[in-house]
Amino acid sequence: MTLRLRQMEVFRAVMLTGSINGASRMLFISQPAVSRIISHMEQGLGYQLFNRTKGKLVPTPEGEALFTEVDDFYQHAMRVSDFAADLAHGPAGTLNISSSPCLSYRIVPRAIARFVDRYPRIRVNYHTTLMHMMAAEVLSNKVDLVVSVLPLEHPHLKVETFRRGRMVCVMPEGHELAAAETITFSDLSSVPLITHNPSIQFGKLIESAFAQAGFTPAPRIHVLQTEIACSLVRAGAGLAIVDEYTAAGGPWSGIVIRPLAHEIPLAPSIARTVFDRHGTHAQKFIEILTALD
Repeated sequence: MTLRLRQMEVFRAVMLTGSINGASRMLFISQPAVSRIISHMEQGLGYQLFNRTKGKLVPTPEGEALFTEVDDFYQHAMRVSDFAADLAHGPAGTLNISSSPCLSYRIVPRAIARFVDRYPRIRVNYHTTLMHMMAAEVLSNKVDLVVSVLPLEHPHLKVETFRRGRMVCVMPEGHELAAAETITFSDLSSVPLITHNPSIQFGKLIESAFAQAGFTPAPRIHVLQTEIACSLVRAGAGLAIVDEYTAAGGPWSGIVIRPLAHEIPLAPSIARTVFDRHGTHAQKFIEILTALD
């Protein structure tokens, strides 16, 4: 059997996403069309590419081996295409990026500004997204890379931490704790406290840090968005524990930022699919992002 390019593309999409549904969304075709192409491939090859177990597709050893060759071929074809375009006009095309909202105030915009100045022919599509959506965005090729405030965990993602950060305490100007160099959890036990909801990653980090220090947080207000916490602080609703990037980058006149004595670390990271090729526009952007001071 001679494999067609379309068959290889569909097979690769199923392997990347792990499902017929994921492949159909990735390639913008119907699920029956994906199933039909995979079935035809298996019939023509004379062996199964996937085992169907409780509605899930599990690659067979033959499927795993074939994928290695198919992906190598696909990546080579894309490099040839990029090389041909670059020879004629210099780097051109589109770079799709998403990031955690808190990194959209300074870090990612600075990197994008340098990128478009260096590569004026490359258009950038940029938006923010929440951490629980990031893996799906990368694996479905909606974006070329994501920049998250904490490392993502997924077997099909390649994750690189590129700087260190921390959570901080923000309070209104003139608050009695503003004179302190650092804020302890004991200090926060006697003031109205604003924290992230325990159901999201920032909230879990805060609860864990309190527990490790032997304290139990008693927040008056839970929020889902850091900028709302800062707005509440500015309005006098209490003190908040937030990420340093939103605290320092947002338009928060009237608030004071102080470090926490019990450090809650952050690790901004870049995530790409493990099947991504090197030398792409994404790699150019990563080089600029990681070089920022």
